[in-house]
Amino acid sequence: MRPDTPAENVDHTAEAARLERTAGLYPEDAEALLLRAAAHLELSGDRPAATALYDRLLSSAEGLDNPSLIRALKASNLWEYGHEAEARAIIEGIRAAAPLDPAPWVIVAEALESHDELDAAAETFTEGARLLLPDGTEPPATTHPLLYGRHRVRRMQGLPHDDWDALADTLHASAVSQVSLDELHDPKRVWSLGSENPAEIEAEIARLRAELGAFREALSRPFPVAMLHWPAAELAELISAYPSLTTEYPSHEEHLATIESSLRELSTSGTPNLGIVTGTVPSYEAFAASEGSSPADPTLLPQYATTLAARGRATPWPPQRGAGCWCGVERNYADCHGL
Repeated sequence: MRPDTPAENVDHTAEAARLERTAGLYPEDAEALLLRAAAHLELSGDRPAATALYDRLLSSAEGLDNPSLIRALKASNLWEYGHEAEARAIIEGIRAAAPLDPAPWVIVAEALESHDELDAAAETFTEGARLLLPDGTEPPATTHPLLYGRHRVRRMQGLPHDDWDALADTLHASAVSQVSLDELHDPKRVWSLGSENPAEIEAEIARLRAELGAFREALSRPFPVAMLHWPAAELAELISAYPSLTTEYPSHEEHLATIESSLRELSTSGTPNLGIVTGTVPSYEAFAASEGSSPADPTLLPQYATTLAARGRATPWPPQRGAGCWCGVERNYADCHGL
């Protein structure tokens, strides 16, 4: 499915099957591809099949990047088709495990919220925030949904703002948004959708459409224009195996500088949706073999980058405020290539 395919025109069952086939061709990307396949199965209404995919992934937990995320998705899915007790047990296990990735916290908290377990949802959001947002640190972009979800649930509970709610307001205001977080999370907006007054319902629907416009536009963009990044060790191995590529990569420092300058030029020219993909020599050699060509052929490099981006391997550029640099060093982007 192309990202610009309207959601209502997607055959979710067929798309899930396609992603499963792709996972078989690219085992190194199987986790991400099968998670997308499971999402399509949930959207198609085949929740048991989605659970089977989650179980398939969890059966090989040693090689997974994020088993807590898969367990969280499985719990949320199970609860939606009547397996509440099992879902609750998984959720408690995730909370006890205290994963350092915000996504599992958000998913299980939203599962609790969607089933009117507001106290438990607020506690889960707060536990995640306490673990992942030490005092005095700027929250990375990946933690923003944690703060926004906590803000939303506390708003529904009628609780006064605390410091984390104020931080959520600030982060949301700094994003491209015409609606404040307080207004977006106002319970009265939800109640208005249940009003018997047609004018109130139409006004609220118009407001929601306006708010969703930016998100719909973002989701409908084509694959990112992605620059290929080689970590130092991978580039050294690549040049050692294929010396002719030295003309493309005179040095690692020049390689990194070229990536940043090229992306800035593209951004200045108005090119949207820019990204970076990280290559590895084994993956590149496998790609060259699949194309019936030699890895020494420099014309394969942009094709390889495009293929990685199409498989969901691109990291958006520029990094979010406070995020680490794309080059892999342990420094913020603003203090490294963002200077």
